[in-house]
Amino acid sequence: MNPSVRIGIVDDHPLLREGVANTLKRRPDLQVVEQGASADDAREIAERVSPNVMLMDVNMPGDVFAAVRFITTQLSDVKVLMLTVSESENDAFLALEAGASGYVLKGISGPQLVEAIRAIARGETFISPELADKLLSNTKKHEAEMPRFDLTPREEEVIREVSKGLTNREVATKLLISEKTVKHHMGCVMQKLNARNRVEAVTVLRRYWEHEAVERLRFAAEEASQDAD
Repeated sequence: MNPSVRIGIVDDHPLLREGVANTLKRRPDLQVVEQGASADDAREIAERVSPNVMLMDVNMPGDVFAAVRFITTQLSDVKVLMLTVSESENDAFLALEAGASGYVLKGISGPQLVEAIRAIARGETFISPELADKLLSNTKKHEAEMPRFDLTPREEEVIREVSKGLTNREVATKLLISEKTVKHHMGCVMQKLNARNRVEAVTVLRRYWEHEAVERLRFAAEEASQDAD
């Protein structure tokens, strides 16, 4: 069987990194193509090698969540799976909000890790079963009174680019629309959010996007809990 899932591994613990690589190399459909030790390495590997799945630790040198966001927004063919010892809800939420497709703990078994990688490569979401019950109970606290904003797909596309720090002109160039159109969409967004300026609009939307990440995390946790039963 020819390797069909190409994997990058980024972790600042060499022994653990090599152990994961050796485990995955035993699977004929998996291929470890590159390794690194920092958030900057993750970005560089994703751009240069374009693996199907990037395994990344939460705690390593550099801005890990920024690297995840860069990879998932700029390199859509590269899926990110967090492999970490951190059971922090906040780390899980931040990783998923940044675009990670999965979150698993380093105590996971070899077969479970392989299952997670294959699921992520198929475009699914995966979370460690041992985290599922905890997250299911705790994320219910985040359901309360989160307003829904009736943004059009184009309005959300524009505000997401603005949230990255782009100017109207830069957004227009990236989305292949006029600067006047960007200003129109931003005006509509601020009106719908009752925001006085771009900063307020982005702040409100970030809270909303975090809520969406929680919803995705709950769904993944429910799936993991059902699979474990």
